[in-house]
Formats: sequence, structure tokens, C-alpha cells
Amino acid sequence: MTKLQLTGVAMAALMAASLGACTKPDAGANGAAKPAVDTGKIADAVKADEAQLVADFNAHDATKTASHDATDVVAMAHGQANTVGAAADLAANQKAFAVDSAQHVTTANESVDVANSGDMAVYHSTYVFTATDPKTKKTVTENGNYLAGYKLQSDGSWKIAWSIIADTPATPAAAAAPKS
Repeated sequence: MTKLQLTGVAMAALMAASLGACTKPDAGANGAAKPAVDTGKIADAVKADEAQLVADFNAHDATKTASHDATDVVAMAHGQANTVGAAADLAANQKAFAVDSAQHVTTANESVDVANSGDMAVYHSTYVFTATDPKTKKTVTENGNYLAGYKLQSDGSWKIAWSIIADTPATPAAAAAPKS
């Protein structure tokens, strides 16, 4: 056999081995079809987790609030450095709750988009956050958008991998009618 023929046989064997190792995209490791992903069930699980997160936050329970995070979570909030890791988020919540026990948040207009693969979901809502202004000691209100990326964990739970909190400008007052 010539060198060229030997190379051709080797390439054919490699290609055959590569094709043999492939499974259909919708098949599991044993070649059986994977069950369809129930995106509605996942969306409901994420919404339930968010509802519990809001309850834990409003109870000022820093430990329970941080329990919704993946270990490597990245939390991004307007005007602040990113909070990286569940331990850092726990510490930030402990500090915030110690400074202002009047903090409260509500969410509305929820939506959840679930990846077809069933391993990721994105939660979006609007929020209203009330707190005490440290200078004036008066209650302040902030409105905004909240976005959180959830990842399926190895134990089957859903945890927040990243989140973004972005306040929105106050609604402008209605313009006065022109004088005639």
C-alpha cells in the first residue's frame, strides 16, 4: 500500500469513527429520544422562586435571600460595582438590611423565557422598591426593571446565575394646558 492509500484509509476510518460517535440531536446517550422539555413547568418554577425571593427580601432575611443564588452569581445594579458570588451577595444583603429595615420590594409584569434545551431561563419584571433616604430619613421610591438569568443546577433546582437591576426615570408630570 502506498503512503497516499494508507492516508486515505486512515482518513476514512477516522470519519467513520466520528460518524459512529454521533447521536441525533434529539437523542440521549443511549440513542433514545429525549423527553420534550416542559417550558411551562420551568417558567412556573422560576416564577415561584422569584415570589419566594421577594418574600425573603421583604422579611429582611439575608441568608434566605442569598439562597436563591448560584454560587458564582453576578448581580449588577445601577451605579454600583458588580456583586460576584453568593457569599458576596449575602454580605451585601446583611449590610443593607442592617442599615435600613424599611426596605421593601414588589414586582409586576412578570415574564419568563425558557431555552428549548430546558437548562436556562430568563425572568423579567418591573419593580417598585421603597427605602429610607439616609440623608432625609424620608421614604423614597424607585421604579425599574429587573432581569435575572436562571440556570438549572445539578440537583434539579433553579438558581440565579446573573441579575440586572435598572431603575427607570420618574414619569414626567403632565404638561399644563397652554393659556389662551
